[in-house]
Amino acid sequence: MIVLTRVDHRLLHGQVAFSWTQTIGADCILIANDDVPVNEIRKTTIKLAKPQGVKLVIKSIEDSIAALKSGVTEKYKLFIVVESIQDAYKLAEACPEINKINLGGIKSKEGARSIGKAVNVLPEEEELLKALVEKDIEVEIRQVPADKKVDVREVL
Repeated sequence: MIVLTRVDHRLLHGQVAFSWTQTIGADCILIANDDVPVNEIRKTTIKLAKPQGVKLVIKSIEDSIAALKSGVTEKYKLFIVVESIQDAYKLAEACPEINKINLGGIKSKEGARSIGKAVNVLPEEEELLKALVEKDIEVEIRQVPADKKVDVREVL
């Protein structure tokens, strides 16, 4: 069961690994990213941030979609972490069981605008967020669980 899907350009780090995993009761973290599975340095860094007692799986976007569709993830309370809105959109398009997306950290880029604390989006990312909301997917902005939840519709 997918508990939460989070967009964070840092992927797995202390804040995500501990506060979010505990708050949502996740027992498995899926890092869905095309670079990490082939980048040993990033993979090692992410493994170091894994909370004790929580399973960590690192797969490409396509392999993540295949695993989610196959049902092998059903036995877990799954916390999916992606690096970009585009990756979250691809997963949500392929997996209708994704019904909640948290925007936690999206670094600023040329042409991006800030829509929340540490969340900066390009016009094309705003369009993807609007498309997700139209599919009745809850999209919220929060860095940590204790922060006030901001509905993305309020800032788009």
